[in-house]
Amino acid sequence: MTNKQPQKITVDDQLTGRIDKALATVMSDVSRSQLKKWIEDGNITVNGSTVKPKYKLQVGDHVEVIPEEPQKIDLEPENIPLDIVYEDDDVLVVNKPQGMVVHPSAGHPNHTLVNALLYHSPLSHINGEFRPGIVHRIDKDTSGLLMVAKNDQAHRSLAAQLKAKTNKREYVALVHGVIKEDQGTIDAPLGRSPKDRKKQAVVADGRHAVTHFKVLKRYQHYTLVSCRLETGRTHQIRVHMQYIGHPLAGDPLYGPRKTLKGNGQYLHARLLGFKHPVTGKEMLFEAPLPEWFEQMLHHLDATDLPPDQK
Repeated sequence: MTNKQPQKITVDDQLTGRIDKALATVMSDVSRSQLKKWIEDGNITVNGSTVKPKYKLQVGDHVEVIPEEPQKIDLEPENIPLDIVYEDDDVLVVNKPQGMVVHPSAGHPNHTLVNALLYHSPLSHINGEFRPGIVHRIDKDTSGLLMVAKNDQAHRSLAAQLKAKTNKREYVALVHGVIKEDQGTIDAPLGRSPKDRKKQAVVADGRHAVTHFKVLKRYQHYTLVSCRLETGRTHQIRVHMQYIGHPLAGDPLYGPRKTLKGNGQYLHARLLGFKHPVTGKEMLFEAPLPEWFEQMLHHLDATDLPPDQK
């Protein structure tokens, strides 16, 4: 529990229904999963009693919410193995595994890539206390290449290249459905979804976002594509591919319920290129598909190839 003042809400006809879902509409700074935890922990009561997350609010119910104190994060170096593709005095390129969070946050206070990097090397300080060295990020369940700055000079140079769109970032994705075009460009602005604050969506007043895709292989029910980022918005490839009707396989947030088994979306940052921040030399790195991704492609080769390719 906490010393924060409780929030008291009287339910009207606009706030009826399942309690965790209903409260999420009026407490926009708290996620539905966090509300569910507070309900289960007894931080949220209805008419003075604890309830379950599936409890349905009725008109006239009196809800009391006692928020938890924010989780304190102590950023500590951790001896976690890293797949380092390249390293010198200024920059480091790492191949992040699926399932690893890039930097600490309230939901992931430790065991992140940053914790591992701090154990390995000094990092830049530009991006704040909990994101040292991190110039760009990829999602927890996306694997692949990230560039990391070891000092502030390198960080400024790499960040400027991202802003100027001169670096190279190419991903491999497995998506639902068969894409008929051999290649294409998705130019659609992205912002927070008005329906679900945990999601991004194509919205009229969103930030400029461009993804170029090229078909690598077609199956009967899936398509393997490469995606080149012109911009780098949150969840960009995942949202853009969903927008054109081809969500990523395995994606728990933007994909269909019936999808391929796995630990998240089939998305891998395969190619990364940039100018060295000190020498100016063109650097290009490639990380092969991880074993879990390759195994699924082998499975599809055996079970889902079109008849004319068997």
